[in-house]
Amino acid sequence: MRINDPERRIREHAESIAPDLVAIRRDIHAHPELAFEETRTAGIVAAELARLGIAHRTGVGGTGVIGTIEGGRPGPTLAIRADMDALPIQEETGLDFASRNDGKMHACGHDIHTATLLGVASLLKDLAPMLAGRIVLLFQPAEEVLQGAAAMIADGAAEGIDIALGFHNQPDLPVGRFGFAPGACLAASDRFDLVLRGKSGHAAHPYAAIDPIVAASAFVAQVQTVVSREVKPLHPAVVTIGAFNGGTTYNIIPERVHLKGTVRTLHEAARNTAEAAIRRLAEGIAIGMRVDCALDYQRMVPPLVNDTRVQAPVLAAVRAQFGEDVLDAGEASMGSEDFSEFAARAPSFHLRIGSGAPGRDDRLHNAFYQPDEACIGNGVQALSRAALELLGRPAG
Repeated sequence: MRINDPERRIREHAESIAPDLVAIRRDIHAHPELAFEETRTAGIVAAELARLGIAHRTGVGGTGVIGTIEGGRPGPTLAIRADMDALPIQEETGLDFASRNDGKMHACGHDIHTATLLGVASLLKDLAPMLAGRIVLLFQPAEEVLQGAAAMIADGAAEGIDIALGFHNQPDLPVGRFGFAPGACLAASDRFDLVLRGKSGHAAHPYAAIDPIVAASAFVAQVQTVVSREVKPLHPAVVTIGAFNGGTTYNIIPERVHLKGTVRTLHEAARNTAEAAIRRLAEGIAIGMRVDCALDYQRMVPPLVNDTRVQAPVLAAVRAQFGEDVLDAGEASMGSEDFSEFAARAPSFHLRIGSGAPGRDDRLHNAFYQPDEACIGNGVQALSRAALELLGRPAG
């Protein structure tokens, strides 16, 4: 069996289910759930997979769902992953389907991603007889805290996967366009907590105390030299202190200060350099300023690297489905994505799907974020055509 006109068949199927996918997206958007709390969302996913007749299992990595579609003949296993969790943000859009859960919002478009992968599931179930191999649909929890992929992998989600595809809606790309960055496209993400303990006392008598605020301030200033003076200039790196907590009032030198920081890198050498430097600086502050420094440094996820063996056929598939002039080669981002955990285990590619609405200038993680919902159908077509390209078709 051969698909004579795959572009048309995929487009017409995607268009026919688009209203249902938008409805699912809006339902999920109105009921956002944070990391590892996605029970309602997972229930919607499981019910939809059951309706489509797709074998699936739930509770993977906590609240994750895995669906499996068998192709018409033996071949490789292709995983396609979508994330499901929301963010701790109070929505300000005023939409009819705005979040009903105070302090929670789908401000990164994971509702879009979930609906998109459900559309891919519908289309690939229809195309299954023409596919050589297996499709694994990964509906992942807890991407925002960079822990959901590892949790699913610990439950066996990566076993047997030969190729993996990830994707993300991209508001700085107009809807209808697609993007990618060759090679390392998203950064490794590490984080650290540093507690500096001094000796509390009266602000009028600092000589009788040991001031952890001054020590912490010195650390914040010194840690800025990690990138400027220790990491190679051609190796992008970011070190940011995101929280500085200590003290209660005007005239008390506190007992301790707690710093929280993040380190983003694209190269393993820069990652190692940054960690070693931060550990050394903490030790130096402890000696030089007479404080106790307790450093908890955690490596979270590796950089996300696009594999050319997967990138080339996916880009060819997108062009075949939408035309030659729809792809924008972009730069790497210092943002992070725990799809990199899957990419570290199998050749992978991460596709950027334009979601920018005409006349708007939206950004991810913003309380007013409103992606163009047409990106759902576009994503369904692009990913389904990519699966067809990667798994091929039998002759005859």
